[in-house]
Amino acid sequence: MSANIPMSGARVLLAALALSASGSVIAQQDPANDPNIIVNGEAIPDTTAMTAGPEIKGIITARSGDKMKVTTAEGASTVVFINEATEIKGSGGLFGSSRKKLTAAALLNGLPVTVKTMQAGPALLASQISLKSNDLKTATMIRNGTAQGFAEQTAATEALRGRMGDIDKYNIKSTTNVYFDTGKYNLSPQAKAELCNAATTAEGIDNALMLVVGYTDSVGDDEYNQTLSEKRANSVINYLQQACRWKPYRMLTPTGMAKADPLASNDTEEGKAQNRRVAVNVLVSKGLDGL
Repeated sequence: MSANIPMSGARVLLAALALSASGSVIAQQDPANDPNIIVNGEAIPDTTAMTAGPEIKGIITARSGDKMKVTTAEGASTVVFINEATEIKGSGGLFGSSRKKLTAAALLNGLPVTVKTMQAGPALLASQISLKSNDLKTATMIRNGTAQGFAEQTAATEALRGRMGDIDKYNIKSTTNVYFDTGKYNLSPQAKAELCNAATTAEGIDNALMLVVGYTDSVGDDEYNQTLSEKRANSVINYLQQACRWKPYRMLTPTGMAKADPLASNDTEEGKAQNRRVAVNVLVSKGLDGL
């Protein structure tokens, strides 16, 4: 038996790739009691001394008590406090005309939100959190492990996810490289355009999957570069799925390769610039290619 899932609901599955501790798309614990979730931030601020803070748009990638972490399409994460005064609104219907107030229990991992904040020093407090009712419905289905809505997609996810060690099982149809500044993992406007072009082209290839691999130049130690390469890969994956609408179950498990497999020599600045990259590989299983 199947259920119709809204198009916007596909973005909700991002949490499965963004959170290494989440385990699977289907199994979400009560975020307030999940020992695997760590949300670091300042102590809750004095609300009497607060000024207007930034508006944050992204996906909830962790919850712990009175804090949540929101990750943007560019991969930047922000910890935001929630208190009894935080207004949580769900919208639905034509042009979002139907609105209802919600409780903090609705703030599930993987849920796209827009957060208006108040600020005191580095600490942010959510004054208003807006979300779409259809997205909440989808996130709730994921948390509850609703087989009716996600059995087919979950089976596809488990069947398709793999590591670089399985690359010989696939034919590489194309590779798109996007590049980064030294020590950075945010995407340039050019990189964003190239990623969506790659996704559009891949949509026209039967049985196509994507494998995203992050790299660095030789600047920094091995541990630093490993972490940076993984952050770059995650930034690309988030953008492909949120902005370019590439389906999560068609994404093989990403990896960071640090300074391994350079495209050019790290002895020159030009070579280092070529090596600070993420490779987006479009693959088709050898058993399915041409079918």
